[in-house]
Amino acid sequence: MNFLFTLLLLQFHYFQGFQGFQGFHNQQQIINKYNNKYNVILSQKSSLINNENNVYLEQFLLSTINHKPSLINILYTIFDSCKEISYKIKTASCNKMACYNQFGEEQLAIDLLANNLLMNNLKNCHNINSISSEEEPIVIKLNNNPDGYSISFDPLDGSSVIDCNFAVGTIFSLWKGNELTNIYGNDIQVSGMCIYGPRTILTFAINELNGVYEFLLNDYGQWIASNFYTNMMKTGKLYSPGNIKAVNTNSGYKQLLNYWITNNYQLRYSGGMVAEVNQLLVKGQGIFVNVESKNVKPKLRMLYEITPLGFLVEKSGGKTSNGIQSVLNILIENTNQTSQIAFGSEYEIDMFNKIVGKLYL
Repeated sequence: MNFLFTLLLLQFHYFQGFQGFQGFHNQQQIINKYNNKYNVILSQKSSLINNENNVYLEQFLLSTINHKPSLINILYTIFDSCKEISYKIKTASCNKMACYNQFGEEQLAIDLLANNLLMNNLKNCHNINSISSEEEPIVIKLNNNPDGYSISFDPLDGSSVIDCNFAVGTIFSLWKGNELTNIYGNDIQVSGMCIYGPRTILTFAINELNGVYEFLLNDYGQWIASNFYTNMMKTGKLYSPGNIKAVNTNSGYKQLLNYWITNNYQLRYSGGMVAEVNQLLVKGQGIFVNVESKNVKPKLRMLYEITPLGFLVEKSGGKTSNGIQSVLNILIENTNQTSQIAFGSEYEIDMFNKIVGKLYL
């Protein structure tokens, strides 16, 4: 009924627009055209909803972690927030400085809007004990629920390239209990990313389940299972070199870059971390690095970006490293802790550790 009402409302607005447009002589013909278009949409919606092959997100969660209702409730809140962020991004107005959209009665930069939306929605979850955002890297204590979780998130990773219409995303991770410091990535309960690109996709991993699950947001606001990642190749000739200026003062990074070029690796780099990690999952191979040097320090933060996305990479069968060990084995001591990283196929990560490691820091 709501869908039909929306169609009628849209048709009314089209008709009103045609009436006010001087010199438009074929109103009825255009209206008939949109009537036919809406009939097609209606038939497509019916076939989609009745398609027995579709696996919906709600079905998936209830069939896999139905014994954790508190966790499911939080995930629903995150995923619904991602839907709204996706819409806000698609309808944002951009200039050379930032992208904006409406949030209540305010016009906000889209990264702040995403942060406020997530923060407000998550604060209403009584199952969340502590919360922290990359936009405001402090830990906010909310509850002391014995069945509760603590959540960290980056509301809009890659926001600096959103005006170019590159893919950006929301990153999140959940830990059991009250703490978001003095914790390890290996203890993550759920982590994921929602990527806002040509398609909106939700990719996440659950501690007790194998693999990484991907769901596509369709035109009707439904998350439908679209992929499953579990066997990243042991080697793969794709490379994404972040923080490239570090080659000037880290000779190991320079040597590794030359190795990739002379061995015919393919350069694939967009400038957004969520897009690089998603490429690793989808292609099932390659390497993404963000290297530091004595003069060029890393900007990626353990709590908000490195650990949650590293969890996805390792759950998909890949490896991660800070030059010495898996990023999931590193103690997160504070919200501003940073690190260099390498994510990807096993052979490529081993090469990174051997050639770059932490030899030049």
